[in-house]
Amino acid sequence: MTIITTPAHGDAAVTANLLESADFDALDTILDDLRSRFDETPQWEFCEGFMAALVCCRRVISRTEYFSVLLDLEDDSETPLFVDQAQFQRFFDLWMRRWNEVATALTADVESLDDERAYQPEVMDMRGAVAALSDEERAEMGDAPIPSFGQIWAIGFMYAVESWPEEWAPPRDKDAAKVLDAALECIVAVTEDDTDTPTVAAFEEDGEPTISEQRLNDFADAMWAVYDLRELWRNIGPRVETVHAAAKPGRNDPCSCGSGKKYKKCCGA
Repeated sequence: MTIITTPAHGDAAVTANLLESADFDALDTILDDLRSRFDETPQWEFCEGFMAALVCCRRVISRTEYFSVLLDLEDDSETPLFVDQAQFQRFFDLWMRRWNEVATALTADVESLDDERAYQPEVMDMRGAVAALSDEERAEMGDAPIPSFGQIWAIGFMYAVESWPEEWAPPRDKDAAKVLDAALECIVAVTEDDTDTPTVAAFEEDGEPTISEQRLNDFADAMWAVYDLRELWRNIGPRVETVHAAAKPGRNDPCSCGSGKKYKKCCGA
């Protein structure tokens, strides 16, 4: 059985320092190690999208609950996921630092995605990375599909949505329901392959084009959609469970208290 023990310190004690390249490398290293024992362990880009959805979610999902879903922990597994508590502690600390970054960015009042305060997901240009490989290295990859820009992030986001469908059910307000539907459609669009002609490079102005103009627009729309979802659920608040009142006996029915009298002559008097 795999057990995750949440560290004793609270969120307020988690450092607010921004993650750097070395920190993301450390996360990749931990996930690679986990993947050596459980081959379905996701990549960090998937985790990044999953996290963004959790930050936006209508209900605050507990860490134990969402880690079990994200890392596919099985109670009957005899092989521990993390090699020890220290490895999980390191993963958890980095996870919470990134969580705080994402939550802060999605709370910021930004008017442009170029704003340094805006949410900037940690995504890779896999097609650009493959294009930079030698012919021999590309040949070793075979015919493995290469994800489009932002695709793994979007799949991770929607995986969280689909894992807690009750928290993403359309609200009663029709206008709010339209906002929800439109925002999710923007993110779903990025889960699809980029099949248009590449015209721009992801991160280098003079790099080889690997992304279409339409993909860049779709990705930008998805980022604004995350802001819309965050604002939507913050305004609406958590779901309120419906309370069903017990059926009230008729006036001539036997009283539910068990006295043997009619309801109108007993508790209903």
